[in-house]
Amino acid sequence: MADTVDSIVLESTPKRYIVRLFNVYVDTGESAVVKVDKSGLVASNGLEPRDLIIDEIEWAIQGYSKVTLLWEHDTDDEAVVLTGNGYANYWSSGGLKDPRSSGGTGDIVCTTTGAAAGNSYNITLNCRLQANG
Repeated sequence: MADTVDSIVLESTPKRYIVRLFNVYVDTGESAVVKVDKSGLVASNGLEPRDLIIDEIEWAIQGYSKVTLLWEHDTDDEAVVLTGNGYANYWSSGGLKDPRSSGGTGDIVCTTTGAAAGNSYNITLNCRLQANG
């Protein structure tokens, strides 16, 4: 039986994408599972965003030793490692930016570590869409 997962889009505009991510572990966990598909978004210039910039994250991690968010590339680039409960605002420092390593899509993906029955996470991502140019 697979984990129970869900994503709820709270806001989707040409400049901002806010999504709430849920997971309850049953028996599989997550390894580089796409949570924000950049190619499905439209930036202010009417095209796929060049980058997804994470401005804020709020999270509640129960049981997992960590939940890691990464940008998908040939070798995924770590955005942030989450444990426990918390809130982080990266806006004033320009946000967490995809280093745009070679290959891949720049999607935001998730990997869980230390899974056991009943572990869960609830993460709200507030992303800015960076248009090309």
